Amino acid sequence: MPEPTGTGHRLEERLRAARERGFVGRPAERAVFRAALDGAEDACCVLYVHGPGGIGKSALLQRFADDARAAGRPVCRVDGRTLGPSPEAFEEQTGDAARAPGTVLLVDTFERCDDIGPWLRRDFIPGLARDALVVVASRRPPGPEWRADLGWGEVLRVVALRNLAPDDAAALLDLRGVPRQLRPSVLAFAGGHPLALSLAAEVAAADGAAAHDWAPAQDVIETLLSELVGAVPSAAHRHALEGCAHAWSTTEELLRAVLGSADADTDTDTKGDTDTKADADALFGWLRGLPFVESGSGGLFPHDVVRDALDADLRWRDPQGYEQMHRAIRDHLLDRARTAHGPVALHTLRALSFLHRHGGVMPDFITWRGEGEVQEDALRDGDPAVVVELARAAEGEESARIVEFWLGRRPGAFTVYRRPGTGEPVGFMAWLRLDALNTRETEADPVVAAAWEHSRTHGPVRSGEHLALARFMVYPAVYQRPSPVSDLIGMRVLSEWLRADRLAWSYMVIADPKFWQPQMDYLDLQAIPATPSVGGRGYTLFAHDWRAVPVERWLDRRVAQELFGPQARPAGAPPELAVLAREEFDAAVRDALGAFGRAEVLGASPLARSRLVADQGDPDPAEALRTVLVEAVDTLTRDARSARLHRVLATTFFHGVPTREAAAERLDLPPSTYRRHLARGIGQVCDRLWERELYGAAAE
Repeated sequence: MPEPTGTGHRLEERLRAARERGFVGRPAERAVFRAALDGAEDACCVLYVHGPGGIGKSALLQRFADDARAAGRPVCRVDGRTLGPSPEAFEEQTGDAARAPGTVLLVDTFERCDDIGPWLRRDFIPGLARDALVVVASRRPPGPEWRADLGWGEVLRVVALRNLAPDDAAALLDLRGVPRQLRPSVLAFAGGHPLALSLAAEVAAADGAAAHDWAPAQDVIETLLSELVGAVPSAAHRHALEGCAHAWSTTEELLRAVLGSADADTDTDTKGDTDTKADADALFGWLRGLPFVESGSGGLFPHDVVRDALDADLRWRDPQGYEQMHRAIRDHLLDRARTAHGPVALHTLRALSFLHRHGGVMPDFITWRGEGEVQEDALRDGDPAVVVELARAAEGEESARIVEFWLGRRPGAFTVYRRPGTGEPVGFMAWLRLDALNTRETEADPVVAAAWEHSRTHGPVRSGEHLALARFMVYPAVYQRPSPVSDLIGMRVLSEWLRADRLAWSYMVIADPKFWQPQMDYLDLQAIPATPSVGGRGYTLFAHDWRAVPVERWLDRRVAQELFGPQARPAGAPPELAVLAREEFDAAVRDALGAFGRAEVLGASPLARSRLVADQGDPDPAEALRTVLVEAVDTLTRDARSARLHRVLATTFFHGVPTREAAAERLDLPPSTYRRHLARGIGQVCDRLWERELYGAAAE
């Protein structure tokens, strides 16, 4: 539709002036358009601007229209939302104005013009005046057909519209009258997304100077989703989109896990693995084609404002479904983290950490910038001398001596962080896995000595178990403060926790406990009383007993907080598991066998809080303990030589005989033989249950 170009339209001039004052940013895009208006050498004739909804395409086209009128050029605007699906409808809306010399034709919402796109490209645009300028705005980038014709290469310029720069976003909030104290929270939500900034600014400005913080209300979220996402084809499409928003990045494999969690809530019998895989394949292709979803090395991810809006909406609309999806993604990533290696493992661990972004703690200690800025690597020839110097620069001479000691003793414990390109080591960490107390090691390193002393007094390391220390976490440029290196060190420590086999105690060695205390609390790590000193600097060891709170229980302790924010009240955490020495364990087994028929005694047994009972998954610990005892006694039937021991134990403990003398009589055994068989049977049951306590059910 042609627009007026004269100067006598007073209201039009007022509107134009207001738009000029309110428009911020886009200097590069306006420079490209200005060069085309001026007919500069190598300037384009067709400018194709694309970007997701709300990114400011329509506002930019309006700015282009004002710039064109100011240059004395006639302007013709077309909106794909009001067009009929035919060339005739397009011709009718533009009239003769589009073909006039010097016309600037602005086509908005071009993604709605699929039916006439080939005609526009092939017939209409080539038929315009030689000095015409065409600007197309679409949510989607131009298809390959735009580039297939070599002629378009000289006249077409494609511009991907991104978020406003930080200074421009701040300027927009200033123009909209947002109180200064509210701007950080508005920017944290909206980033540089123009529509999100405008909606948030309107609400925040209305809140006034009395407000001290701002968070998007549900009506803001709903408006954003309506404008940015719109309607989706089905519930499965929405579920896939919500999973993509919640995860760090999305692959088909992860999408199958998300879809599987939805199927588990419906009819699992009618949905096979093949169907889920086909659905994941189709939905991944659909996600990939969305204008607000981008592709990276690890999969698909939505633009930040879309991610946050989708996540907040599901969290508000369906908290139970939100938690179910979160657990499905977390469980999938945990499975991958336990088996993946190299860059895949690091990406997976970063994705796991990302799930904690709402907890109110982890974002303060993770920069999310590790990828690309530093690289994790093993210790190489030539590295030890550099590593010692890094320790000396960050922690002093005595620490450097201890590093040298461990390099000579356990070089495989060290991980080095390098500068990409040059490979120069800039930081390092050491994960010391210690199976037994060694006097030479404790004399050389007071931190290791403190860890062993703590474990001895608070829960000794049992046979087959070990303790581990994140002993050195060194990056002299930013020592023990959030950085890309500390991000990667955190990922490495998390990996060790998740992969550990029979880990009793782990220790984080921290030089500034006051700074890191909130993260240590969130991670359920407790400071030990001792603070060993190295070179005059005290270190705090933050400990966790993985036998008392295994990984699965540890992860569940913060689910409410990581999903619904720091104000969420966590569900009652399950009690810590009992960590028994072998003698205590055997005594508890004997007592439990003797009390087999008394639920109240079994429920109070130390075994009721042991790993072997917790692994049963039965909410009734007494019944779970009964099951464990019966299974252990029944294993005696696997060998003909111990079958008679099974008869003795089953008769004595499970068949309700009043006394052991009565049991011997029922078995027709002499008292001495009965006592010998009973002792041997109980001993074998204790051995088998102890193995299961240490190594899990897979040990059997």
